[in-house]
Amino acid sequence: MDTKKNSIQTVDDLVCRNDFGTFFGVTQQTFDRVWNRLTAAEGNSAVYISMEIGADPDVFHPVRDFLLSRDWTKSPDPLVQQFIDKYLHGPRKIPNYSGGLGVLAGDTLKSFADTHIPVCAVSLLYREGYFSQLVDYKVGQIDHATRWIPGETPALFQLQEPGAPGTPLTVPVPLFWAGGDMIEVRAHVWMKMEISERLDYFVPEFLLDYGVPGAPPWIHEASRQLYSAKTPLIKANQRRMLGSGILPLMEKLGFTAHTIHLNEQHGITVTLHLMMRELEALLGPDFEERMTDRDILAAADRVGDRLVYTIHTPVKAGHDRFERSLYAQITRRGCTKILDLLAQDRDFPTGYNFTSMAMRINRAVNSVSRLHRDVTRRQFPAFAEKIGAITNGVHPGTWVSENRCRVFDSFTQLNDWRNDPGCFSRSNLAADPLFRRQLREAWERDNALLIEYINRMLILHRTQMAETWIEPPNYLSSLDDGFLHPGVYTIGFARRFSTYKRADLIFDDMAALADILLEKNRKVNFIFAGKAHPQDEPGKSVLKLIVDNQEELYKRSKGLAKLVFIPGYDMAIAKMMVSGTHAWLNSPKRPLEASGTSGMKAAMNAVPNISVMDGWWVEGYHDGLTGWKFGYEGPVEDADMSESADALLYEEDSNSFYALLPEILHTYYEEPEQYIDKAVNNLTLNFPIFNTHRMIAEYVSKYGLRLEPDVERQMEEYRRLYQSDYKNNPS
Repeated sequence: MDTKKNSIQTVDDLVCRNDFGTFFGVTQQTFDRVWNRLTAAEGNSAVYISMEIGADPDVFHPVRDFLLSRDWTKSPDPLVQQFIDKYLHGPRKIPNYSGGLGVLAGDTLKSFADTHIPVCAVSLLYREGYFSQLVDYKVGQIDHATRWIPGETPALFQLQEPGAPGTPLTVPVPLFWAGGDMIEVRAHVWMKMEISERLDYFVPEFLLDYGVPGAPPWIHEASRQLYSAKTPLIKANQRRMLGSGILPLMEKLGFTAHTIHLNEQHGITVTLHLMMRELEALLGPDFEERMTDRDILAAADRVGDRLVYTIHTPVKAGHDRFERSLYAQITRRGCTKILDLLAQDRDFPTGYNFTSMAMRINRAVNSVSRLHRDVTRRQFPAFAEKIGAITNGVHPGTWVSENRCRVFDSFTQLNDWRNDPGCFSRSNLAADPLFRRQLREAWERDNALLIEYINRMLILHRTQMAETWIEPPNYLSSLDDGFLHPGVYTIGFARRFSTYKRADLIFDDMAALADILLEKNRKVNFIFAGKAHPQDEPGKSVLKLIVDNQEELYKRSKGLAKLVFIPGYDMAIAKMMVSGTHAWLNSPKRPLEASGTSGMKAAMNAVPNISVMDGWWVEGYHDGLTGWKFGYEGPVEDADMSESADALLYEEDSNSFYALLPEILHTYYEEPEQYIDKAVNNLTLNFPIFNTHRMIAEYVSKYGLRLEPDVERQMEEYRRLYQSDYKNNPS
């Protein structure tokens, strides 16, 4: 790879241009190399489609770091100065994601960039973003609309019409209605550059912006907020705005990718457009009248040769289903005939199931863990033979704390660990007293940073209690001595609040939990964070229970247990928590957690997990070498997939946790070297596996790309670290 930051001699070298605008962050040579590969006639590239892509520049910012390392803060060129100011002082948030799907997509693109894979990405731009979270002690979560200005965000550029600087690039997107009527809506295009850590490559991420002046009201409504489920029609329109915009965008830019990777089924309507093109070319302009079921199935096979599909959840709410009567109003007759044949749902005979359609039309489909593979095969038995597993990972450069980074960087046996995660498995870190000591010290610093952040928050909340109508979400804010202390065993939990994730599980029997702490006379901090979707009232109720439990737990345990909720969950808070806690808690109902990635981020920081045997943890547990397990562990075929309150196994799984907790506390407080053993084992056993470099290497094998020899060798090295689908027997 031509990875040479040294080729960047001045800040002006970071300015790059083409017909679509002026950009910043890589050299012109690097920019041209990427663009030329994506527009090459042979189509040896892939386009990655995701409803959301979360890659905030507040937790991974290679360009900003490089500018500061060179002390490049000023330029006589006003344009360059504008770029510098944006990267050094611009907003660090891109509020267009919810939950883990978008964050995983962002991590994936970063690894594509780090490893020089010819990929671009397509998503939607949501003008109002998602939402900011306020939490009131009595009310619970309060959704606060987030507004942002895309043009002020680092690494985000609005594309311009070629030959017309200052004129936004406009992509015409055809959308059809009942009877075959077509309306051409228009989208502007933003490009976010996911730039590699070495600034020697990037992945362009294109965000279709339908909120343009003059757009129909229904377009504005659908483009306003991510996952708007206000009505089924808005939801359906969001999906087709994504899927229908893919081909027009690629053609406008001249991109030629043969492979389309659907990250979930949200963009599946791209297959309708591809199939209609196939059928029209075969049968002529009156193809909608002439096409038979055999013609449709043959076209589906040809189109499917271009598609790779990843399914991310076994939860029914995660699959797009639409009433046939609704969809008949918003699509042409030919599309209806295709959907009637390919989007059938035996449990929903009056509707279409887009997950089933995505299962049918692809050349490769994968789940996101081995256990999820087995669950998905049972859910979609007609496609069981083609469903494999590519277990998720997380991006090393994004999620390892600065303190841990400094430790890793100081050991020669971990040379280039950001791009060579296998180095951890080849090292002898467990037996190295210097490494163990430095890891412990870095951990202590990260824990102190987290505790300091929380204590500042508690002080601020006390002030707010007197100044605003918001009653702080933490009982400790009302106590004069309501502070946390570094070194106290700290358990972290942070993710989207959904009922099956059972955030409140360990508080099911407050007396039992408190009695354990009183008997052992041990202090524990429980740190929680996360958001519930604005329309997810049950999820909000679970969040409110966490807040409600604080006072009772504190009093029952005589102050030994302190439960804190951090509002405003984002990627920066997540990074601080996965590195600053002593253990990471995951308590979903097995087997409803497809993978989970927050525990991987903790493991990458050498933090052990305490988890139900679900998702990735089935593969990451390693017979207890890396953490602890609790809860139901039965086979998939015997599992109850219901999410109803009476089927969530609260009593059984919470009792399992209470039985385990004394052992964990004993290990941390009385056998610290054993605890460090589990920490180091996470680096040697889990770091090489649960990273997005290894994950994308497995994806690349599905893409069928012809890579440069050194890149292909690197992909082979990553695949040697782990093969997700190695075990084909049910878990």
